[in-house]
Amino acid sequence: MSEVILLGDEAVARGAIDAGISAAYAYPGTPSTEILQTIQDHAKELGLPVRGLWSTNEKVALEQGVGVSYAGRRAIVSMKHVGLNVAADPFMNVAVSGAHGGLVLAVVDDPSMHSSQNEQDSRYFADFAMVPCLEPGDQQQCYDFTREAFDLSEKLQVPVMLRLVTRLAHSRARVTLAAPRAQNEARYVDDPSRFTLLPVNARRAYAKLVDKQAALQEYSESHPANPLTLRGDGRPGILVSGLAWNYLQEAMGGALDGYNLLRIGVYPLPVKKIRQLLDSSSELWIVEEGYPFIERYVSALGLMRERPIRGKLSGDLPRIGELDPDAIKRCFGLPLSPSLQIAGLAEVLVGRPPRLCDKCPHTDAFIAINEVVAELGPGVRVMGDIGCYTLGYLEPYHAIHSCLCMGASIGMAMGAAHAGMTPSLCVIGDGTFTHAGMTPLLDAARDNTNIKVFILDNSIIAMTGGQPTMATDEEVVDLVAGLGVPRQHIRVVEPTTHKKDQTLAVIREELAYQGLSVIIARRACVTYAKQIKAFKRGCQEEEQ
Repeated sequence: MSEVILLGDEAVARGAIDAGISAAYAYPGTPSTEILQTIQDHAKELGLPVRGLWSTNEKVALEQGVGVSYAGRRAIVSMKHVGLNVAADPFMNVAVSGAHGGLVLAVVDDPSMHSSQNEQDSRYFADFAMVPCLEPGDQQQCYDFTREAFDLSEKLQVPVMLRLVTRLAHSRARVTLAAPRAQNEARYVDDPSRFTLLPVNARRAYAKLVDKQAALQEYSESHPANPLTLRGDGRPGILVSGLAWNYLQEAMGGALDGYNLLRIGVYPLPVKKIRQLLDSSSELWIVEEGYPFIERYVSALGLMRERPIRGKLSGDLPRIGELDPDAIKRCFGLPLSPSLQIAGLAEVLVGRPPRLCDKCPHTDAFIAINEVVAELGPGVRVMGDIGCYTLGYLEPYHAIHSCLCMGASIGMAMGAAHAGMTPSLCVIGDGTFTHAGMTPLLDAARDNTNIKVFILDNSIIAMTGGQPTMATDEEVVDLVAGLGVPRQHIRVVEPTTHKKDQTLAVIREELAYQGLSVIIARRACVTYAKQIKAFKRGCQEEEQ
């Protein structure tokens, strides 16, 4: 055994490698990006035969992982919570087909929306799919639970979800590593009907999944990560899960000794232990990070309260954002610790909103778009998307007017055009385009909808740390043409100050055209310019 200091994400990665994975797949998204990045780096450093791949999107990543499982080997697929929406189709169905080789889905939720559009709680997806969910409370459990998840997946032939949250994923602690396990030998699943979900097969597979629920329930009831401590009838009780256990300990310290306590790290919920806790307690506090998932179950949506149940639904804990020790102290009526006060600090540290990097190519693209939009008169809207360029919503640009989900800019621009709004403009990055923008552009091309699509091609996925894009430069042009956009209306511009007049002329020409136009603003990201050049040079050498 050895000890290392790891982020929660890194602990998951090391746990997966030591569990004998053969492959790992992901789409980059904060706060889950470091899982695959660590797998790639560690496997390369040690020369391990682990295939680590950034996938086109989360749906593709999970389907690739299912293929590895089908072939009898172990795979981990990682994504952030909103990525699970994209992967929901294969996730719900592989729950029915089951796993062959161990299949683990690591999902990192983002309470407080540090870098996300919502606070979605992935435990609901695990419950929806009727698969086990392991929720680590610290970095050591991130490592241990990851290893255990693969064993459980193969034992019960089900995919297993590992649910983290931002604060755990991006904080460090000491982790004790265990001896690595060898990879599985490849062998196809014996019964292909399991993975062929025609109705006749799916009905049988679904019945088997339902039959497994008793075994999953027993696994949860007996698991050491769900310890129940009863200190006497009539005392108040606390039910706490995952990372919230750390906040609870810090907030209450020795006062916890006066409570009956059930800590949960493994789902489905241990119903028998919860029943024991309720029967022994005068009232029950439920402390969990994310949605009031457990509280809704225990209180039956707040309709059944044989014991007073206090948590997020009752208003005792905040429903929005991350938990912290102070929130828990307020909940239990404990005095707050005095905050550090430094005279004059507010005058020195002045908050500022995030902004695009100096010399960012998106800056010049937005300047050009804004200048043409200003010529069109007031009220013009530009549909935006998810990436660095989303910062174009802020000062000084105010260049985009929406950001819903990956790829939505093109579809929303189409809908606006169909509603009679003209001109209808949208902006999308090269990475987001291949993730989720190609399908709506296919619709637009088939319909020849009068929208103007700006693809900001900076040759890299910069927002999440510089992962490679699936297509750049002329590859983007060929992709767009292949989707049915006429090449004469696929225009490439270089967003720079000295070529601004040419860029403006191209935009004006395409605005005059009553049909679909795609304007590709091509200029490499300044932050990763050297990395991009090296990558392109390597690709050219491979072709030669």
